[in-house]
Amino acid sequence: MVNCYGQWKPVIAMIGVNLALAIVNVLLKLTLDKGVHNLVVVTYRQSISCVFLTPIAFFCERKSRPELTARLICNLFFSALIGVTFTQYLFLLGLQYTSATYACAFINMVPVYTFLLALPFGLEKVSIRSKGGIAKILGSIICIGGALSLTLYKGMPLTNQHTHATAEIGNHDYMMSAAKKRERWALGSVLLAAGCLLWASWFLIQAKIGKSYPFQYSSTAILSFFGAIQSAILILLTERSINMSMWVLKGNLEILSVTYAGAVGSGLCYVGMSWCVKQKGPLFTSAFTPLIQIFVAMLDFSTLHEQFYLGSLVGSVLVIVGMYVLLWGKSNDAKEIGMKQTQANEEAADVP
Repeated sequence: MVNCYGQWKPVIAMIGVNLALAIVNVLLKLTLDKGVHNLVVVTYRQSISCVFLTPIAFFCERKSRPELTARLICNLFFSALIGVTFTQYLFLLGLQYTSATYACAFINMVPVYTFLLALPFGLEKVSIRSKGGIAKILGSIICIGGALSLTLYKGMPLTNQHTHATAEIGNHDYMMSAAKKRERWALGSVLLAAGCLLWASWFLIQAKIGKSYPFQYSSTAILSFFGAIQSAILILLTERSINMSMWVLKGNLEILSVTYAGAVGSGLCYVGMSWCVKQKGPLFTSAFTPLIQIFVAMLDFSTLHEQFYLGSLVGSVLVIVGMYVLLWGKSNDAKEIGMKQTQANEEAADVP
């Protein structure tokens, strides 16, 4: 019973992580629609995460945690820059230009990006002579086709347009011209794709950090600390004039969203993902990202009344199908390697 729980523990952890991240995405979409600056959200989010995790890291890991080296601090700094600051900035900007469900559809590309980035570093291998290798290549192509469909094809609306229009009255985005909306949608797609590519890179970086510093609470607290500083600096670099009022969270929704996103989304979720990367590897951890879209879709229509288009449906289906073809290929390769290893061991045992 204990052994069975140990095998399912990473699965349960990743389901919980992606449910929490789905709630974060919906809350942040509502917050951004209120006019809160996306980098302000990232700065507060990482600051809260750091404050939340630091005492936990101190009491839970103080006896076993080694001293930080300059090399490890540099690795954590660049990990925060790529996987926290730039990823969240690009994703929130893309989320602002599109919708929560659409943005989460792009997250489904993360496992494919992770796989493609892992190839040059030897973390993943492809053999075109095996079924698994062919499935990996085919799955990657299908996923890329789905991402292109999401970006280039919008299609007809699948939900009640009148209800959506009623819910959007008074919203600035609704008053824009159709051409302007398409332009923002395309820009949002590019930003989301770039953000997901950086997030995939973070899984590989975190896998390397986890081998030399396997302390999830401490490393995530440090990541959050660096992320908060980097986000604040990015605001100074991107904003010509800093208005202090932009830092004020005026409503309960904004305070709740940023607090939850910081403590749970950037705190516990990153701890859970770092732990799963250590246990099962980057590709396994990133493979659960499509659950975010499923959870968001359940919340999106009832909460945000977002319009859903045919292109989003077609692209999402292609991305999910391609991702699972890729994962089947990886699983099949693992079985073949295991069988060859067993056969080699048996042959070695037969040799007198």
